[in-house]
Amino acid sequence: MPKYDYSKLQNGSDIRGVAIGGVSGEIVNLDRETTERLAKGFLYWLSSKTGKEPASLTISIGRDPRLSGPDLTDAFCQALSPYGCRLLNAGLASTPAMFMSTIFEEYKCDGAIMVTASHLPFNRNGLKFFDRGGGLDKGDITDIITYAESDSILNSIRGQTPGEVAEIPLLDTYSAHLRRLIIDGTGLGEKPLTGMKITVDAGNGSGGFFATKVLEPLGADISSSQFLEPDGTFPNHAPNPEDKKAMEAICSRVKDAETDLGLIFDTDVDRSSAVDEKGCEINRNGIVAMAAALIADDNPGTTVVTDSITSNQLTSFLEKKLGLKHLRFKRGYKNVINKSIQLNQEGTDSQLAIETSGHAAYKENYFLDDGAYLATKIVIKAAKLYQAGQGISKVIADMEMPAESVEVRFPILAANFAAYGDQIIEDLRDLVASGQLEGATLVTPNYEGVRINFERPSLKGWLLLRKSLHDPIMPLNIESDTEGGCAAIRELLKPILEAYEELDISAL
Repeated sequence: MPKYDYSKLQNGSDIRGVAIGGVSGEIVNLDRETTERLAKGFLYWLSSKTGKEPASLTISIGRDPRLSGPDLTDAFCQALSPYGCRLLNAGLASTPAMFMSTIFEEYKCDGAIMVTASHLPFNRNGLKFFDRGGGLDKGDITDIITYAESDSILNSIRGQTPGEVAEIPLLDTYSAHLRRLIIDGTGLGEKPLTGMKITVDAGNGSGGFFATKVLEPLGADISSSQFLEPDGTFPNHAPNPEDKKAMEAICSRVKDAETDLGLIFDTDVDRSSAVDEKGCEINRNGIVAMAAALIADDNPGTTVVTDSITSNQLTSFLEKKLGLKHLRFKRGYKNVINKSIQLNQEGTDSQLAIETSGHAAYKENYFLDDGAYLATKIVIKAAKLYQAGQGISKVIADMEMPAESVEVRFPILAANFAAYGDQIIEDLRDLVASGQLEGATLVTPNYEGVRINFERPSLKGWLLLRKSLHDPIMPLNIESDTEGGCAAIRELLKPILEAYEELDISAL
């Protein structure tokens, strides 16, 4: 039997845990033994789904630069090799590239694993799983954990002659794929980026290849790029486009170097954001607007599915400026992706699912949340604008921005935190519906928490109070179209939330 409760490793559709000791209060729970059992659980799951014996399966594995990555990768390979699988070790890779190993003719893998914990601190690590249909869903991960915890199921897997473990140049293959997209998309020849200065900030994660293997061979000047070297200690800033320090670093670099475009990736390159030629960030609502604008002309009227915290101004830009439809759904990149897929299955065209965090999944790209693919589309547009003497800022120049925005997170102290959070949301919804909160109206439809619009002579804005996807936390997002509006909304909410003794609103 496993020595840990593996269910605590599940983070939605991912596995995440502590892989390196030494951090106070954080006990290692993702070690070699755990990884080996999860590997066998995935093998059982993949064999059952495909109907193939383990010896007939081809599985790829890659990792980000985290210090624990090589050891966990080795554990995964050692666990599966005895069953006769063909294992392809990609070494340093990106999460989207791992999925593409199931697509590329050179590999045609049945399944793929990325060893990564995305933007989390250096001592964490995790696993992301794929089959040829895309990233596995939450239920699939639950099944894999169930199998991994069961000695009888793991012992039922029949071994064969040990399979081979071969190293593959996956990032080279993937980079060539992206270069061809840029060449074909720009129509400017084999060196379409000649003359352009592009800054890439990889945050010492896996994304440095985009500068050296994609942009530079196409003629771009990448000399202003920074933190391209993989370093699992992440010494410069968190590899995370949502991190304030990270965005300040690339904006400053673009301004100082006077480059035409900046691109920033998270650790495993499934997220990205951008910086325009003026050094202004294209992030959160801005990156959603940019991603949508890049497909608007070819897909008039398509529905863009986003997470729940997008702004009213974004809706206006998508629907009134671009002629698209906006469905504001739930937080969680798999939630928005699955909703977009569902719409298409039901007959509603939806070409884009995107979170404000930078997870962007295009229908044309297997609904894969791929930061490098989004960056590629931005580069194509930037190259065309460069030829016309214009900058990438032109694409979303008509989008208005809120005057203020803030996020506050409230810990729930109740033992049954999910039910406690649900009650708070229901009570707040009833309060607004009864008309007791002046100028406040409920936003419908709304798929997560409670969203409230405020329309007063001196206050225009909104709030969204919801439960965290995984933790005993209630995030509160507020945006205002007027200066001081966020503070005013906080003051309106404070006496209401003070009634809940097991909700810590000290941050309010």
